[in-house]
Amino acid sequence: MTNPARQRRNQLVLVVGQLLSGVGVASGISVGGILAAELAGTTAASGFVQTASTLGAGLVAVPLANLAVRAGRGAALSAGFALGAVGAALVLLSASLGQFWLMAAGMLFFGSASAAGLQARYAAVDGAPPETAGRAMAIVIWATTVGSVAGPNLSEPGRRLGISLDIVPLAGPFVFSLVAFLTASLVIATFFLGAARSPRGTVQTPHAQGDGPAAAGAGVDHPTPPGAARTHGAWTALRLAGRNPRALFALAAVTGGHMIMVGVMVMTPVAMDHNGHSLEIIGIVISLHILGMYAASPLFGWLVDRVGAARVVWLGLATFLAAITLGATVSDSGDPVLMSVALTTLGLGWSACLIGGSSLLSTAAAEEIRIPLQGANDMLMNFGAAAMAALAGPMLAGGGFFWVNMMALAVLVPMVILGLRAARVTPALATPAQAADKHRR
Repeated sequence: MTNPARQRRNQLVLVVGQLLSGVGVASGISVGGILAAELAGTTAASGFVQTASTLGAGLVAVPLANLAVRAGRGAALSAGFALGAVGAALVLLSASLGQFWLMAAGMLFFGSASAAGLQARYAAVDGAPPETAGRAMAIVIWATTVGSVAGPNLSEPGRRLGISLDIVPLAGPFVFSLVAFLTASLVIATFFLGAARSPRGTVQTPHAQGDGPAAAGAGVDHPTPPGAARTHGAWTALRLAGRNPRALFALAAVTGGHMIMVGVMVMTPVAMDHNGHSLEIIGIVISLHILGMYAASPLFGWLVDRVGAARVVWLGLATFLAAITLGATVSDSGDPVLMSVALTTLGLGWSACLIGGSSLLSTAAAEEIRIPLQGANDMLMNFGAAAMAALAGPMLAGGGFFWVNMMALAVLVPMVILGLRAARVTPALATPAQAADKHRR
């Protein structure tokens, strides 16, 4: 049995945490590259900020998942945001000491907040009824939009705050990051209740069928009770998931979708700059891309609940193909209108694959490997994105934006193959809404 009041409270707490973490991440990243170049004395260091933060998110994903198994989702999320606050504090210290290496370490910790924000999507479905679990996940992802939009707009107030605090002006926005991450950590630790417990001490899990994210007991917010099923580590979880075509398709959807999005997105401003477009035009294109990533997430969550997660992933793959085709077509001209359409479509594909793939993973994997597998997936998606970002630069320099899109296509093809394999060996399943209706009857 689910507890609607508990679920609503947890969802509200997670939304607040995502709003705060979104502000914190965007505040720091928006000026981090400039600060890094200033500390290092070379513009080559500016690209390090995003890479270090992404690597940090990947490194901490599995430990946070392990902590969720041992101590509960709330403890893991709170710890992730707290580590992000440590990273922001180290960046502030690096600015005062003028030490780039210290900023490098700080940005690795800073990425922990992003990792916690990603894992919050799984916590959102803990205790949610099957027919609404997709929407529960999507709303928490959507909440990131507000923080991501508000964060960069705090750059100038942050600079003025830095001046008033007599620190390096560009370090000022990291004060906002520090406060936001600490507040998010405290909110989660104080108000997140976790999943309900049965009289025997085990976590209550709603009836789950279909390919939606309805295995709400996957996110246990309590230490594993004595006598519970043995859990596995991340690498064992990945090995076992490799034998499950649906789980493998879900892993590919989330990891590959993130790789495609990052690989194309990071090179778009550079490609447009080479074509002579202004920073204002480039900013509009990227803003539309972010809008595509998050604004439609409630729609995709609703679709997961109505038609199933696998079909939403296929919708994402088709959307990616359209974005890649359009991006490759307009690569030479860099037409801002068509680039805006291509990047917005790219964001929509990412959203569909993230929500559909994460939802599919929540039910495709056995319960004893579910949480470790979720952490391993977040690790893979961040490491994969870092690799794509590193490869995209030489690809753009050697062959232009067309070949950046071809690199994305090379990732898309195996995703399609794994999807076809999963569809061939897996029988058709009821959607979460249909399963819930049948269960009620």
